[in-house]
Amino acid sequence: MATGEKAPDAFRTIGELSDELGVAQHILRYWESKFPQLRPLQRAGNRRYYRPADVALARRINRLLNEEGYTVRGVQKLLKDKAPASDAPPAPTVAAVTPAPLVSEPVAHTSGIDLARLGAIRDQLAAALAE
Repeated sequence: MATGEKAPDAFRTIGELSDELGVAQHILRYWESKFPQLRPLQRAGNRRYYRPADVALARRINRLLNEEGYTVRGVQKLLKDKAPASDAPPAPTVAAVTPAPLVSEPVAHTSGIDLARLGAIRDQLAAALAE
C-alpha cells in the first residue's frame, strides 16, 4: 500500500469517493436520494463516511450509469430486482463458470475464428452476468 493510500476496507469520505469515481460530490449526494440502498454513515455536521459496501455499490452505480449507459430509472429497477440478501455486495461466482470445451469441428470462418466456441463463451458470460 502506497503512502497516504487507505486500506481497501477503510471508510471513505465523500471527497475521496468522488475523486476515486471521477464524479462530483453533488452527484454522489444525488445518487443517495435516488438509490435507497446507498446509505453512508453520517456523523457530526452531516459528514458522510462510505463503508466498503457503499463504495462497491457506488462503483456499480457509476459503471451502470456512465459506462453501460443505463438511465437512473433503469439502475433503480436493476438494483431493486437483484437486491442482495445482506448489505454486502454479492460475491463473484467465478468458480461456477467452467471454460468451454475445445471444439474439434472445422472453423466456421476462413479467418481462423471458431464461431461455435465464441458463441459458447458468450453464452457463459451472459449466464454469469445474469446471476
